[in-house]
Amino acid sequence: MMEGLQRQLQRDRGLTVSTLPDKGRCLFTTRDFSPGEIILSEEPYVSVPNKSSAESRCDWCFTSSNIKRCSSCHVVWYCGSRCQKSDWKLHRLECQLLSQLEKNRIRSLTPSIRLMVKLYLKKKLQDEKVIPTTVMDNYSLVKNLVSHISEVGENQLVLYAQMASLVNIILQWPNLNIKEIAENFSKLACNAHTVCDSELIPLGTGLYPVVSIINHSCYPNSVLVFEGRMATVRAMQHIPKGSEVLISYIETAGSTLTRQKALKEQYFFTCSCPRCIKLGQKDDIEESAVIEGYRCKNHTCDGFLLRDPESKGLICQRCGLVRGIEEILKIAGEEKAMSEKASAALSSGHTSEALDMYLMVEKLQVKLCHSGSIKLMRTREILLKILMEMQDWKKALTYCRLTIPVYERVYPNIHPLRGLQYYTCGKLNWLLGHTEEAIKSLTQAVDVLRITHGTTTPFMKELLGKLEEARAEASFKLSSMDDE
Repeated sequence: MMEGLQRQLQRDRGLTVSTLPDKGRCLFTTRDFSPGEIILSEEPYVSVPNKSSAESRCDWCFTSSNIKRCSSCHVVWYCGSRCQKSDWKLHRLECQLLSQLEKNRIRSLTPSIRLMVKLYLKKKLQDEKVIPTTVMDNYSLVKNLVSHISEVGENQLVLYAQMASLVNIILQWPNLNIKEIAENFSKLACNAHTVCDSELIPLGTGLYPVVSIINHSCYPNSVLVFEGRMATVRAMQHIPKGSEVLISYIETAGSTLTRQKALKEQYFFTCSCPRCIKLGQKDDIEESAVIEGYRCKNHTCDGFLLRDPESKGLICQRCGLVRGIEEILKIAGEEKAMSEKASAALSSGHTSEALDMYLMVEKLQVKLCHSGSIKLMRTREILLKILMEMQDWKKALTYCRLTIPVYERVYPNIHPLRGLQYYTCGKLNWLLGHTEEAIKSLTQAVDVLRITHGTTTPFMKELLGKLEEARAEASFKLSSMDDE
């Protein structure tokens, strides 16, 4: 199968799979790729929607609109007969198994459990020739994924064993290898992808064995986005022939230490891109201070605080004023306590209460942090989402504008999160009647997202339509002024 995959990737995509001693399998280009060009597209081997008490989703396309529960198993949902028929060969077997489960077992059906059950059912159907096998869609690709099971802790091994036992109970197949199931769970942990919509809101989980070959970099040359369930990798810049295709496994902004910790915990490796090598050489305290964005005690100064080896405090890199550790820890402690309360209130659905608490968190962070702080930006992102939910467009726009400079500092020029923040700013300006500002922000969004998302998806067609509508309105206003 790997030889067939190599031939197809080379013939149809201009790609090849290579193995490097320090990195394992990698995906390389055998031709040049232009910015925005699709490098690779892949349907999931198996996928499941997120399990949410708030709303259910279609098992095939992940939409939450007009869905109905399967009348037999009462677990799976579909938005219509088309999706139900597309999934029927697999769900027919799954439905029989789920219908036999006791209620307490049904409650234990996490997305990971369902994904594993579907994995084995699809393998069975492909072995029996009920579902066709192709070079891009076969169990051999799943079998060749790296598991890292030897590197997980004892508690995680116990959890994998328990999950494997539940899968065994559901399938009820003789001679099923529990150890193999547990190992496959470890493969899912570091190879499955979160399927998101065009605005990067998580919808479900999918296993994409070929996309999983692509390695991580904090300086990626490509981006992974989803069009429905289809995983699409696009070039973010010119990629010359013979280059390795690289994506970022972690889309959120954060410190080198935070990124490295997340990569180590989930993917069991340490990033060695130039950014991580350079920043990883910094002292931990200094790195934390830079990313937290601790601000100078003199609020008229715009400098960052760095560790001062000659004192027990942090020194401003601009004006040299020292700020004591005790003061920083006191405010940080108050901020942490309030953040926990705010998060709990938001999770419980107490939106107004959460808004008041997050405003207090922001106030404490402003005392503690530089305006470019990642932590402060994240708080303002939460405030932005709450205010948009409450339809307070004016205040929401204020917070969106505050986040834009930080996005521009921490994300590359071409990055989906940066483009989506411009898009949000454009929408808010449009709602408030700020036509010229809306055009500016929507244009910035299009310049980024046409490369990361393409131009043919419903989301991009809507964005381009909004931009044209805003330009038409601005032109009408201008002509009306000329007539007067």
